[in-house]
Amino acid sequence: MQQSLEPRTRVALAALLWDAFAPGWEEQSLSELEGLVDTAGGEVVGILTQSRSSPDPATWMGEGKIRELAEFCEKNEVELIVFDNELSPSQIRNIERMTDCRVFDRSMLILEIFSLHATTRAGRLQVELAQLQYTLPRLTGKGVDLSRLGGGGGMGARRGKGETDLELTRRRARTRMAALREELRDLERTRGQQRKARRRSGLPLVAVMGYTNAGKSTLLNTLTGAGVLAENKLFATLDPVTRRLTLPGGGQLLLTDTVGFISNLPHHLIEAFHSTLEEVREADLLLHVVDGSSADWDRQMDVCHRLLEQLGAAQLPLLTVVNKADLLPRSALPHLAGSVAISALTGEGVPALLTAMEDKLAERRRVAELMLPYPKAGLLPLLYQRATVLSADYEEEGIRVRLQGDAATLGRAMEALKERR
Repeated sequence: MQQSLEPRTRVALAALLWDAFAPGWEEQSLSELEGLVDTAGGEVVGILTQSRSSPDPATWMGEGKIRELAEFCEKNEVELIVFDNELSPSQIRNIERMTDCRVFDRSMLILEIFSLHATTRAGRLQVELAQLQYTLPRLTGKGVDLSRLGGGGGMGARRGKGETDLELTRRRARTRMAALREELRDLERTRGQQRKARRRSGLPLVAVMGYTNAGKSTLLNTLTGAGVLAENKLFATLDPVTRRLTLPGGGQLLLTDTVGFISNLPHHLIEAFHSTLEEVREADLLLHVVDGSSADWDRQMDVCHRLLEQLGAAQLPLLTVVNKADLLPRSALPHLAGSVAISALTGEGVPALLTAMEDKLAERRRVAELMLPYPKAGLLPLLYQRATVLSADYEEEGIRVRLQGDAATLGRAMEALKERR
């Protein structure tokens, strides 16, 4: 897997523990942050925390703690400090001045990882726009935190001399943002046309979503042989992949994976990935993949539910899939009502998952009866393809068809009858 710096950047983690956070939050969050650093190619050499009733407006952790952090960084040859919080531009400038190190906050690190893992043109454009939106107000004299605005990039890298003029860099960034938005509008129009074509096929869409590293890509590979990169890394894959899947009863669907969710997913990233995340809103069924081996599974589920609400998809039918059953005894896995326990790696529980998907999709299907006049009998093969035809009786007026299908398929059939009159 590509990494952003070789040899590995030496990184110090820093976090403020203050009253706004629940007890135990810091251990889980810092562990996740360390995993993000590892994914980006960095090496964590130390963690410093500070307890305060509220953040310091100038330095977040307070001047005394920042001086301690500076001494630690000098002693351990730290190149980059990553804060497990979101910092203001002035806080980043002050901390960089006091420590003589580059500073990332959590959101900047996530954006860095996304820039490494985007492979499609749409993905690269979306990530670049999100980076520019987030880092534009954070440009400092220590270097420009925009990997595409000068020679070189990557975690901890110093920037070129062309980026020393901050005002020029800001103008270039704004111009580039305008161009990116225009390109993304063109791509979104194309994606919208593809969605319409897919809807006309009558195949239901099932979106695989969940917390990053829950096993979504492994599940897609197991079910469809998609050949998607699947690693034990946060955000190992980014760009969505859609494949056709045949269910045990013979019905077919389109299965698509989505970008992994994570705590404090940057708002600009959600905004930039609007067209990609549209796949979630358009789905007939959501497969919520949960890492059953994680001690933090319940908080990760809450994060996903909140993001679904933010995307306007909380009302969609959902099937919870408790993954990584091969790592724990069944008795130790989360027991969630209506869920299916599986191992996407070994295939354990997959037949039960396919049956549950079939049942969930069937719940959305209703039975209807249509009369096809003989001049319009050409619609019958399409109905067999896109719905379940329960009976077809040839009568004097035409073919009386009793079928089961989702509302979209039945609605399209009615429209087709009207058009052909």
